[in-house]
Amino acid sequence: MKIYLAGPDVFLPDAIEIGRRKAAICAFYGLVGLYPLDNEIDLTAPDASRQIFASNEAMMDEAAAIIANLTPFRGAGADPGTVYELGYMAGRGKFCLAYSNDPAVYADRVRRFADVTSADGRLVDAQGLTVEDFGLVDNLMMIHAVELRGGPLVTPATMPADVWHDLAAFEACVRMAAARVSPR
Repeated sequence: MKIYLAGPDVFLPDAIEIGRRKAAICAFYGLVGLYPLDNEIDLTAPDASRQIFASNEAMMDEAAAIIANLTPFRGAGADPGTVYELGYMAGRGKFCLAYSNDPAVYADRVRRFADVTSADGRLVDAQGLTVEDFGLVDNLMMIHAVELRGGPLVTPATMPADVWHDLAAFEACVRMAAARVSPR
C-alpha cells in the first residue's frame, strides 16, 4: 500500500531526514511512504509553486491512503496545506489516518493565542467570533473525515517534548494502515 505522508514536516530545517524516517517506518511495516519532498522541483522556476501542487496531487492520486500530521502549525490549528490534502484524499474515498502531537482540544489551543470568553452560551474570541467547541482536537470537518474514512485521530496522552520529531503517533497510524493491508 502506498501512503501519502502529509504535514508541515516539509517546512522543518531537517525536513528531508524526517521524510526518510517516516518512509523507513512505513517500509518496516511493508508499506510505501510517499513524501512530498521526494518530488524533484526546481524551486527557482517561475512556476515552482504550481509544479509542487501538481506533483503532490499526482502523489496523492497514486496513493491508497494518507497519514496527515495535524499537529498545530503556526497557530491553534493544523497546517492549511495538510488540511487541503486530507480533504482531497477524503473526497476521493481513500483511507484517511491522522495524528496530532498536541492532544489539547481546539478551544483550549485557541486560548493560547487569543482571549476567549463566553457569550450567549458559546465561546467567542476578542472579535466576537465563535470558537468551535466540540471537545475535538481540531476542526470537526477534519476529525470526522478521518474518523469516517479511516480511524480515530491518534494523539499522545501528553504532548511530547519535541512535537516535530516524536514519531510515536505517526507510527501508530502506520500500524493501523498495515493492519488494514494484512489483518492478523
